[in-house]
Amino acid sequence: MNVHDDVRRRAESARRAASALAAAEGTVRTRILDEVGRLLADRHVRSSILSANAADVDAAREAEARGELSPALVARLELSPAKLDGLADGVRTLASMEDPIGRVDVRRKLDEGLVLERETVPLGVLGVVFESRPDAVVQIGTLCLRSGNAVLLKGGREARRTNEVLVEMLRRAVAAAGIPEDVVVHLPDREAFAALLDLHDLVDLVVARGSSAFVAKVRASTRIPVVGHAAGLCHIVLHPPAAPEMAADVVEDAKCGYPAACNAVETLLWIPGTEDALAAVVARLQRRGVTLRGCAATRALHPDLEAATDADWDLEYGDLVLSIRRVEDLDAALAHVATHGSSHTEAIVTDDRAAADRFLRQVDAAGVFHNASTRFADGYRYGLGAEVGISTGKLHARGPVGIEGLLSRRYRLRGQGHVASAYGPGKRAFLHEDLPVDFE
Repeated sequence: MNVHDDVRRRAESARRAASALAAAEGTVRTRILDEVGRLLADRHVRSSILSANAADVDAAREAEARGELSPALVARLELSPAKLDGLADGVRTLASMEDPIGRVDVRRKLDEGLVLERETVPLGVLGVVFESRPDAVVQIGTLCLRSGNAVLLKGGREARRTNEVLVEMLRRAVAAAGIPEDVVVHLPDREAFAALLDLHDLVDLVVARGSSAFVAKVRASTRIPVVGHAAGLCHIVLHPPAAPEMAADVVEDAKCGYPAACNAVETLLWIPGTEDALAAVVARLQRRGVTLRGCAATRALHPDLEAATDADWDLEYGDLVLSIRRVEDLDAALAHVATHGSSHTEAIVTDDRAAADRFLRQVDAAGVFHNASTRFADGYRYGLGAEVGISTGKLHARGPVGIEGLLSRRYRLRGQGHVASAYGPGKRAFLHEDLPVDFE
């Protein structure tokens, strides 16, 4: 069997499994997630996961030494007991949520005995591609299971061993609940994912996580709708008055908490009047070993900084590197963000509420924050349990894509022999009376 036929067979099986998952009682989906949480805490399962991950990390470091993998990619690869604990906590959050399928948000009486309802339903079958971060297998897989969707996962080859172990763990939990395990499928390589992109009759949505160029390539290669999780070139703006300690705390967390994350800050913009806050940030980050690259105005105050080039304003470092630029006012800060930002997450640090409100209104990004680290842009921290990615587009879903982003809506109409031709000018009039959604 060739690759295209094999992937089609897998997708057909996933579609059948998705129907079974969606039709099951919500308690079944909850039971699956409870089992995933239990497996993540199981000593033997954790040992298998960490052993596979150690082998992947060792191979990745060798590839990094040969110049074949970036340090940022390798940094995203490693799992730890603490990360597994975090994953288990996210799964427990998902399991505790109200079942999202069949939730009615509109109930309307069109006429006596004719009632329209709008309810939530799963999308169906998802294809998801991502690199490095094997924890994404658990996050994406459990979100799909909670929302009644099947998923075909293609992770980066650098995490192949870890991904295989994690997918098998998910399939084990699914099978234990009596649902066909093919509701979660692991695609082994790029050729298999390329074959999936041809299956517009079987796959309902593709989620592509990677560079902007990669997401654009996926979109150009398929007729399936694509949600892109691409570049995260995030900014923090210092606007007067800005408290020095607060500024240092926020920027340190945004840069040093996890430099390889897409929600890490890459550029700091400061407005005259925030020199004390800037000095506090510089001192704090230098103590943390961050390489700082400043514009001429910034280096006039801090001459020990490296000189920034025009290219720095468009770089997502994914490392302990930060570019710093002076802008004359809020208008200039907004213009810089609009020109160089990636529509991911932008933040402002200031005690000027009017300036902050204007920033929050005018910045075109999936997340806009005031006096808070950009690292809060995350499905787990938003209380979504997890995310399949952070969408910087504006259609279907934006920001961390959790359960709501994996659902669609359908209308149900219950009548008593009603016909549409009976209504209209000079005929019977519609009532269009909204009813409580819990009306029976």
